[in-house]
Amino acid sequence: MNEVAGRRARGGGGSARRAERTAVSFDVAKYIQRNIPNFEILNEEALQIIEYNAETVLEEIGVNFVDNPAALDRWRAAGADVRGERVHIPRGLARKLCSTAPSMFTQHARNSDRNVEIGGRNLVLAPVYGPPFVRDREGGRRYATMVDFEKFVKLGYMSKWLHHSGGTVCEPTDIPVNKRHLDMLRAHMVLSDKPYMGSVTEPERAADSVEMSKLLFGADFVDQNVVMTSLININSPLTFDSTMMGALEVYAQAGQAAIISPFIVGGAMAPVTVAGTLTQVLAEVLAGVAYSQLVRAGAPVIFGAFVTSIDMNSGAPTFGTPEAAHITYGAGQLARRLNLPYRSGGSFCGSKLPDAQAAYETANSLNMALLSGVNFMLHSCGWLEGGLVSSFEKFVMDADQLGTLHHLAQGVMMDDNGQAMDALREVGPGGHFLGCEHTQKNFKSAFWRSELFDYKPFETWYEEGARDTETLAANRVAKMIGDYQAPALDEGIRDAIDDYVARKKASMPDAFI
Repeated sequence: MNEVAGRRARGGGGSARRAERTAVSFDVAKYIQRNIPNFEILNEEALQIIEYNAETVLEEIGVNFVDNPAALDRWRAAGADVRGERVHIPRGLARKLCSTAPSMFTQHARNSDRNVEIGGRNLVLAPVYGPPFVRDREGGRRYATMVDFEKFVKLGYMSKWLHHSGGTVCEPTDIPVNKRHLDMLRAHMVLSDKPYMGSVTEPERAADSVEMSKLLFGADFVDQNVVMTSLININSPLTFDSTMMGALEVYAQAGQAAIISPFIVGGAMAPVTVAGTLTQVLAEVLAGVAYSQLVRAGAPVIFGAFVTSIDMNSGAPTFGTPEAAHITYGAGQLARRLNLPYRSGGSFCGSKLPDAQAAYETANSLNMALLSGVNFMLHSCGWLEGGLVSSFEKFVMDADQLGTLHHLAQGVMMDDNGQAMDALREVGPGGHFLGCEHTQKNFKSAFWRSELFDYKPFETWYEEGARDTETLAANRVAKMIGDYQAPALDEGIRDAIDDYVARKKASMPDAFI
């Protein structure tokens, strides 16, 4: 029996069992399993052209691996033409290397009921990642703190439709840059029992993520299983920096998963056309995934595509646009042809407030991601102001709407109950279905219902204060935080994590850049 299995067999210790008996119960949905087809926007000829052009980019133009002699040595040994820091990859080599990456993998959570399967026809939803600012109805827009971070982790843990705790749900600026990753990881490990993401801002911080995960799960379990996903952004166009690649090397060597993701604002970091951007996305992903397999063949990776368009007047990124949808649909097809899991989409919007603009752009982005075949959706709730802000109210608004994705993905039920012939026979012409047996049997689950929106008549709504959706969301945030109780965790494990964090923080001076 491995170490983590032993811990789970003991139920996490007496203190953990006592916590379980008194914990607030709430529903958590399993990751989405699609019963609907993916939307495919490109025909076979278009796909072949983009794939051919991407290989041409890799061979003739090449990609830069900067400040990383070891990466250049790996590429040289694999047969690439290395000129300075520019790597020219012969046609077919990157695709061949990518073939050793798994098409699907399990990311384990410390609560095995929360494990997720990434790949295939599955969709795993994770919250917003990276904003330095937060916003709420009371305090407005401000720099994020660790208290804010912990609050988001608690909301994510209690959100029914959210499958994953995520990573940097906001950037806690009140803790030194070189130490905050330790506190963030501890929060995900202790305040939630859902899967989480590791740090990537320095290779050493990725190594800390692996070591802390060994304390939580057991070293043997981490050596043999995926317990973390990480976000490795490519410096588009066509540049792989030593920080991101160093973190990728740590995770690949440890057998932990990485999202290889170009970060593209169309017209600024990629061509303005859909086909041109898809060509660049594919070239960058091919090079990044191939490199992960040079580090360790079989390392789990996800084909990432973060793509927005740009407002040519202001230079600001735009979201929920048709061009972004075209690219997201097309990238999904390219990912499936590589037999890799696919990451894209989110609750994207450019609005400064959780208002109508935010709702329209977010709805477009979420539905686009569902239909494009995304397997791992980062930023699925909480995103505001082009990713600069994590919003508490929008977090719960988005998390509520993720329920629609679950129900859409179920498709149309065509069993006897779904056909409802017994209801049609019972009611007949001119009747109504409210009281029939079929309705009575199905009414609790027939229709998805928001847990946030107001469905009351006007008079009742007015008497209760004429509350708009942001007000309802603020109230829901307060209730969820008030109801929060930490999931059970063995005190010895928590103490070991706390000791590691304290020792690491004490071993280095504060750094704020």
